[in-house]
Amino acid sequence: MSGRNISAGESDLESAVGGDPEAARADLDWCHEAVQGVSRTFALTVDVLDEPMASHICLGYLLCRVADTVEDAGHIPPAAQTDVLETYDAVLDPDDDTDVVEFRAAVDEWVPPEEERNADWEVVARSPTIVATFEEFPEDVRDAIVPPVREMVDGMAMFLDRHAEAGGLRIDDRDELEQYCYYAAGTVGTLITNLLTRADVDDERVRRLYDTAEEFGLLLQLVNVSKDVYDDYTAENNVYIPAEWLAAEGVDQESIVDPENHASSARVVDRTAEYAHSFLDDAQAYLETMPLKHGNTMAAWSVPYLLAVGTLRELRSRPEDALTETGVKVSRKEVFAVMSAAGDAGRDSLADLRETIANKPFHRATGTGE
Repeated sequence: MSGRNISAGESDLESAVGGDPEAARADLDWCHEAVQGVSRTFALTVDVLDEPMASHICLGYLLCRVADTVEDAGHIPPAAQTDVLETYDAVLDPDDDTDVVEFRAAVDEWVPPEEERNADWEVVARSPTIVATFEEFPEDVRDAIVPPVREMVDGMAMFLDRHAEAGGLRIDDRDELEQYCYYAAGTVGTLITNLLTRADVDDERVRRLYDTAEEFGLLLQLVNVSKDVYDDYTAENNVYIPAEWLAAEGVDQESIVDPENHASSARVVDRTAEYAHSFLDDAQAYLETMPLKHGNTMAAWSVPYLLAVGTLRELRSRPEDALTETGVKVSRKEVFAVMSAAGDAGRDSLADLRETIANKPFHRATGTGE
C-alpha cells in the first residue's frame, strides 16, 4: 500500500512530501470529523472509545466506507464499479505497488463536484488522506485491519459482478443474504476482534471471540437490511430482502415498496427482522467476552447492540414503515438514554438492558429523557 503523507490541504489527486506532524494531526482530526458525517452509529462508537482504539476503529471504518460508497453508487455501471473496487483492493494489498492516487484517478469521473458531494462522497474524494493517515499506524494495527477490509472489498466486487445484469443487487435467498451480510459487516466483526486479540488474551477467550464476532456484525447488518428497504430500493436500486421470501407472499422484488403490496411485503420485513433477532444471543456473548484493552470500552459496542434491539422492537410493531419514506428507527430521546446507561453499565448489565429495551423504549421504561 502506498500514497503516504497526502495532506488535507492538497488536491485530491496530488501527494505531499515530508512528514509534518501538524499536518498528520490535522488529517487524523479530519478523519474523526468525517465519521460523524457518514454514520451516526459508528460516530457514537468512536466517540466513546479511548485512544488508540478510537482512531484505529475510525480509520478502519473509513477504509470500509470508501468501498461501500462505490458499491452503493447507482450512477456507476456495475462493470465500472467492479473495476474501481479491484483497484482499491490493489491499493490495500501490501504486496502490490498500486498507489492510492491511482484509485482516486480511477473513481474520479464518478465523484460528484465538490459543491454537490454528500459526506459519503467526500470520504471517497479524500481517500488519499485516509490511506496516508492509516499508514502511520503501527504495523500490527495495519495487519489487523487490512485483511478483513480486503475481504469486504472482494466480496462487494463479487456481488456486483454476480448481479451486473440487474443493475443493482437482488438477493435470491437466505443463504445469499447471509453471505452478503458477512462481507458487508461480518468482516467488521473480524476486524474488531483482530485489534482486540493482538496480545495478552488467553486462547479460550480468543476462540470465543472469533466464534461470535461474525454474528455480531451479521446482527447489525440484518437490522439495517430490515429497516432500510425503501431507501435501499429507491436510492440505490438494491433489494436485499430475499426474492424467495417475497415470492412466498406473491411479491416481486421490483414491486417491493408498491403501496398495494405493503401488507405482503411487511410480512417479509418482519421475517427478515426475526432472522436478525436470531443473532442477538451470539452478539451479546461477543460483547460479554471482549477484553477492555487498547482503549476499548463496553459502551462503544453495547450502544449499537442495544439500539439494534430497540430497532427490532420498532420493526416488530410497524414493519410496513420500512417500505415508506417514514422508515423505522428509534427516537433521539431513546438513543441518548441508551448512551447514558451504556456509559455506566458493565458487561453483566447487558442482559437486563436488552430485556428492558426489547419491550419498551428505554427512555420511557426508565423515565429518562422525557
